Amino acid sequence: MNVIGWLLDSDPALRWQVLRDLTDAAPGEVAAERARVEHEGWGARLLALQGADGLWDGGACFPASYTGDEPGQPWTATMHTLQTLQIFGLDPASEAARRAVALVAEHGRWEHEGQRYFDGEVEPCINGRTIEAGAYFGMDVSAIVQRVLGERLTDGGWNCEVENGSVRSSFHTTINVLDGLLEFERATGGSDAVRQARRGGEEYLLERGLFRRKSTGEVADPAYLGFAFPYYWHHDVLRALDYFRRSGAEPDPRVTEAVEVVRSKRQPDGRWLLDRVHPGRVHFAVEEAGVGRPSRWNTLRALRVLDWSKG
Repeated sequence: MNVIGWLLDSDPALRWQVLRDLTDAAPGEVAAERARVEHEGWGARLLALQGADGLWDGGACFPASYTGDEPGQPWTATMHTLQTLQIFGLDPASEAARRAVALVAEHGRWEHEGQRYFDGEVEPCINGRTIEAGAYFGMDVSAIVQRVLGERLTDGGWNCEVENGSVRSSFHTTINVLDGLLEFERATGGSDAVRQARRGGEEYLLERGLFRRKSTGEVADPAYLGFAFPYYWHHDVLRALDYFRRSGAEPDPRVTEAVEVVRSKRQPDGRWLLDRVHPGRVHFAVEEAGVGRPSRWNTLRALRVLDWSKG
């Protein structure tokens, strides 16, 4: 099985990342392939689905038509779509990206209390993802950053359930905020306060080996060992390792077991499977083969994590 060839036989959104991360392709070739995301394949399809009101499916976090009585959580609203476009690597300097994000900034309002989209709302898991997409696409999200810096818990991370009395951080919320703060640093240079908060959130995950309870050492949630794509707001081992890879940090010894989880899931033909999908309404499937079948996105992410883990 020629795994690299199989990965390249795909959409521009995935292909340009394979060229950048797994081959010796020249920067010009990578850039040319990335430029296709705006005009072809999954990226172009998502851009075409943006409404005249600047939103996807009529809402910021939830579709306008959502009544709460459908299976899973719908993933077609603006927040999830912008995150997916970012993961696809849509060039933020492209005409389509600038136009799409300007419409969101002008018209987007959160369902919580009608806050402007890039001002964020109250849940740090939502705000972390808004920081990430906003910083990536060149929006000013500094006010949301200041908010989440003040919401870090004493154990180092974050939790959306604080308003309901939680005093412990959550894997899910913490990885969402970390992704946001990392992108903010990359876009703006960050600050000592941002770096300190990010290091604290990283330590929360590292103390738990990315998937274990600190108190007992037990697996915190078996779902953390199953790799989904897209991952949306969900934490799992592969997502967390890919975060540490992108951060530029040297592999911490405490990720060794998590790396072995990834390595153990490699199939005899060199590919990784799609372990699960997060149920809910989608615009279209980007892993068309389905659960239990070889996954290009998981294979790409796993291969670059394993390359990083070698130091």
